[in-house]
Amino acid sequence: MSAPRVVVLPEHIANKIAAGEVIQRPASVVKELLENSLDAGATSVLVVVKDGGKKLIQVTDDGSGMDEQDAVASFLRHATSKIVTYEDLEAIRTFGFRGEALASVAAVAQVTMKTRRREDDAAVVVAIDGGQEPSITREGREPGTTIIVRNLFYNVPARRKFLKSDSTEFRHIFDAVHHVAVSKPDVGIHFISDDDTVFNLKPAPLPERLIDVFGERQWEGMIPVEESNEFMRIHGYIGKPSFGQRTRQSQYLFLNGRTIVNRNINHAVYSAYEHLLEKGTFPFFLLFLELDPHKVDVNVHPSKMEAKFEDEQGVYRILAGVTRRSLTETDAFPAATIQQTGIEPGTVGLRFTDRQHRWTPNREEAGWTFPDRTRVDTRTGEILPFVQPSGTDGAAVASRLFGDADTSAMHGMGDAAAGVPREMLPHDASRPEAGSTALIWQLHNKYILSQIKNGVMIVDQHVAHERVLYERALDRFQRSTQTTQQLLFPYTLQLSAADYALMAELIPHFELLGFGVKLFGKNTVVIEGVPPDIRIGNEEGIVQEVMALYKEYQQESPLNVRDNLAKSYSCKSAIKAGDVLSEQEMRSLIDQLFATKMPYVCPHGRPIVLRISLEELDRRFGRTS
Repeated sequence: MSAPRVVVLPEHIANKIAAGEVIQRPASVVKELLENSLDAGATSVLVVVKDGGKKLIQVTDDGSGMDEQDAVASFLRHATSKIVTYEDLEAIRTFGFRGEALASVAAVAQVTMKTRRREDDAAVVVAIDGGQEPSITREGREPGTTIIVRNLFYNVPARRKFLKSDSTEFRHIFDAVHHVAVSKPDVGIHFISDDDTVFNLKPAPLPERLIDVFGERQWEGMIPVEESNEFMRIHGYIGKPSFGQRTRQSQYLFLNGRTIVNRNINHAVYSAYEHLLEKGTFPFFLLFLELDPHKVDVNVHPSKMEAKFEDEQGVYRILAGVTRRSLTETDAFPAATIQQTGIEPGTVGLRFTDRQHRWTPNREEAGWTFPDRTRVDTRTGEILPFVQPSGTDGAAVASRLFGDADTSAMHGMGDAAAGVPREMLPHDASRPEAGSTALIWQLHNKYILSQIKNGVMIVDQHVAHERVLYERALDRFQRSTQTTQQLLFPYTLQLSAADYALMAELIPHFELLGFGVKLFGKNTVVIEGVPPDIRIGNEEGIVQEVMALYKEYQQESPLNVRDNLAKSYSCKSAIKAGDVLSEQEMRSLIDQLFATKMPYVCPHGRPIVLRISLEELDRRFGRTS
């Protein structure tokens, strides 16, 4: 009889294999131990690591502690105090619940636990070396638990050699501790690495904790988010568009207090920032989602980092709508502070740094709407059409900037010719009177400077007009209306075969923009009319310029045909840096900018407006009154 080919693995080997699912690196140990401390009701936690956690990880808390029986049992696989019946698994409210963490750590390291309940006279000390039988002693210590992990993966050399440098492993540990620090502001966190204090955070309200963790400057760039209905509650902060990040690391998502990763939820937040961020940047967000545990499954990944929602689309819609609303309710114009640089005596040298001011008006009074004209039903979480209040979005912002007396002639977006610079108007159109009485100047034929009630506002004329034309183009697409300026002498364009085929597809969209385009012969099109926004003298080349830029956008986002065309058209049709504007033209452009739904940034995410407050100028000139 041949030897059996299928055998049951010895327990010590099975434990090491299981440990690979839960303990991937030192940061995994820190995360699991921190979660155990929080589950034990700790109000203060000390984390100590050495050599990126490879040599030492120590987590000490002032939680409830354990007696000897529970302390020993906690190192057994699948031993947990959180789950008794299957129904408990469907309503998990704790961080740990599988009973795998301590068993996995003890299988691949030298572990010592010291734990004491408040009613006990001494602490239980349990020491386990690489999954061997535990030794049990007692010693004196304060109530709570300390777990010491030495020489991680010392008995699994194949795993240990794949660990990264100490600095890399430290960054992962820092990220794990950092997430706990922002999600549990009521818990004191003291973090020491290689005998140096990384941070020592006292219990505090969430805003104070965020200032301690992120600093004043980033705090000033945060927008509060709050929504509560029968389905779920959302609260936390998102970043202003001007605080876009180069990586996704500054994104924090917590579900019932647990750190999770969910691409669908991340995309819901991203969708609200569409066109508000520069290419290659990502929004900051720190959001807490509170949901009935029966409507979510957190048992879908060994490290408990992922979660699935019963109604994924419902969560998506609510979060996207709430994020949009929060963005539109906040003054997102960056304000500049002036700092002296290290310069030689007798010279003047100043540099500008972005700083954000928080202003959260009552949206019913200010007339704000969601960018997509939707709202959230706070009872059901359903996204509903938004009923436009009286006034325009931009008028409310302009009123805050200029004062009520300066916004009497805000122009709507319905008139395609309203307030466009002279060379961009139809041949028979006339310019309207400017609406603002504030002082205004053009700087280097590039920027518009205007006095506002609390300082000075600087507008980039190109991107301001780009935003106006972009929203006007989207409005034409939505309304399926067109206004075309017929050319006295139509002109022909000879295109490549590929561009000719592309134009054949885009003609209906070009016509809605206001172009009169006809296919004529092989690879030839005839341009008979252009939108009234097109500058006189630029009619012949505009179609080719728009198509060239459209093809670039289409490579990045092939499904957004109309949006890509609107961005291409607005960029190529807008006034340029170097164009001289009259005073009336500048005033009219600013009026139109503040009549848009999103006057903060251009369609590509570049800022449009910068403010310098009177207080900042007074401070730099040493004025006290």
